[in-house]
Amino acid sequence: MTDSRVVVDGVSKSFEGENGPVRALDAVDFEVRDGELVCIVGPSGCGKTTLFRIIGGLDSPTTGQVTLSGSPVTGPTPDLGIVFQEYHLFPWRTVRGNVAFGLEQLELDGDARERRIAEMLRLVGLEGTADSYPSQLSGGMKQRVAIARSLAVDPEFLLMDEPFGSVDAQTRSMLHGELLDVWHETGKTILFVTHDVEEAVTLADRIVVMTPGPGRVREIVDVDLPRPRSRTDGAFVEYRERVRSLIRE
Repeated sequence: MTDSRVVVDGVSKSFEGENGPVRALDAVDFEVRDGELVCIVGPSGCGKTTLFRIIGGLDSPTTGQVTLSGSPVTGPTPDLGIVFQEYHLFPWRTVRGNVAFGLEQLELDGDARERRIAEMLRLVGLEGTADSYPSQLSGGMKQRVAIARSLAVDPEFLLMDEPFGSVDAQTRSMLHGELLDVWHETGKTILFVTHDVEEAVTLADRIVVMTPGPGRVREIVDVDLPRPRSRTDGAFVEYRERVRSLIRE
């Protein structure tokens, strides 16, 4: 597919266990089209985290490959922004300093860097916090700083691993809306890993449903619902139950 930003092609992964090789992923195939927001869901032990690490260039597949804009992913790259469940902010740096981290590797003068930082903080709704330290921020604010830091270097693709899993339900709902706003404004391609089926139906254009380990793609569900999506809407409930039934099978 020519408009695919990310292609996962026959990715398998085995680890050495006490009783021999353990297969975590088995011939995983799917694509993420340019500008699309795709979620991956599946039962515990289906290899979501292993797949995340391979797509992010943090681990290598045993067989198969991942390509980003046609080039094989062989390690971390500035073209791929990563947001983890844990915020991984530098506690000794201010919000400005955390967002600036990736920019420091680029050839930007001071004024251009400051403009980019201000633009990113506006994008995630954190104007006025540039001089605050992570210890002064709520969990939701910390995750927004992490998203701003990932977006600052203008990656082609954003990879997110259960980024809202450690915040309360009300904050998570607010962050969903803010992520969708950022996605609409930037046009980024996003792959979002989650264990929360409702979260996936709330966010995704398509949902990749994984099988229990070894992880395979059971089905890819197109979510044909207008945004914003209400969790009490009948069609939303139908999608939620369909994905849950696929996970249970």
